[in-house]
Amino acid sequence: MLGSVAGRASLIVAVLAAGMVVAFGGASEGRPPVLVGAGDIASCTSKGDEITAKLLDDIPGTVFTLGDNAYMDGSAKQFRRCYDPNWGRHRDRTRPVLGNHDLRRSDGKAYYDYFGADVGRHGEGWYAYHVAGWQVLVLNSQCDQVACGPDSPQARWLEEVLDREPARCTVAMWHHPLFTSGGKHTAEPRMRPLYQILYDRGAELVLTAHNHNYERFAPQDPAGVRDDGRGIRQFVVGTGGASLYRFGDEVAVNSESRDDRTYGVLKLTLEPDSYRWQFIGQPGAAFTDSGSGTCH
Repeated sequence: MLGSVAGRASLIVAVLAAGMVVAFGGASEGRPPVLVGAGDIASCTSKGDEITAKLLDDIPGTVFTLGDNAYMDGSAKQFRRCYDPNWGRHRDRTRPVLGNHDLRRSDGKAYYDYFGADVGRHGEGWYAYHVAGWQVLVLNSQCDQVACGPDSPQARWLEEVLDREPARCTVAMWHHPLFTSGGKHTAEPRMRPLYQILYDRGAELVLTAHNHNYERFAPQDPAGVRDDGRGIRQFVVGTGGASLYRFGDEVAVNSESRDDRTYGVLKLTLEPDSYRWQFIGQPGAAFTDSGSGTCH
């Protein structure tokens, strides 16, 4: 939702027939553009979202969410009382993802009302935008409500956007992870066809949440085989503020970094043909994770 004049002044918006693609911000004062955010965010029974919103206060750039924005059921009251006082102060620069908890009331009506018209059509929830030269694709992993198969409307839209708007670097975001070491939830294999489309067209990154912890994977193909040449690096960043989930004993193949005790946000610094990531945790946290990669 582009609520401020200053925010709108830095944007160029193009509404395309097959879906919305927005040029959303860019570098400022000579600094590379930044995407920063997390999922599983605002609960009136947790102080975690206050912690992570304060982290956002000091990080310029485009804010993303990775779903489950307002607990427990995404009602208008919960967006108003739980999300708005903290993460809500960054709403003008936020591009959200839809989560399962956001759909528990009226098929997500409060989510669409709160964030506005730029987050996809009600009942679909997928959309695209650009940050500098990067293409950002927001998908809907609620596969009980929308089809996620290779011939689904969402898949056809994704293929069309990727073919029509090819970019040097691409990051996709949705809520349910295809790969995870768990904590409470298992992986969502129904997202594999969409991951396959991204893989076939050279995407670099996938950001997810749903498990309330942090995990980074090595680049992989859709079958979970490590592929340093063409693979997609997936993150789970469910550390936005709701109560954290502990990992079990089993670690997923190709998992390279994990933490289940730290609230925090993932900061992606976007270069023309590469990226840097940094997990920024709550004040005093011992855990950190950072690194870099190149675009395919």
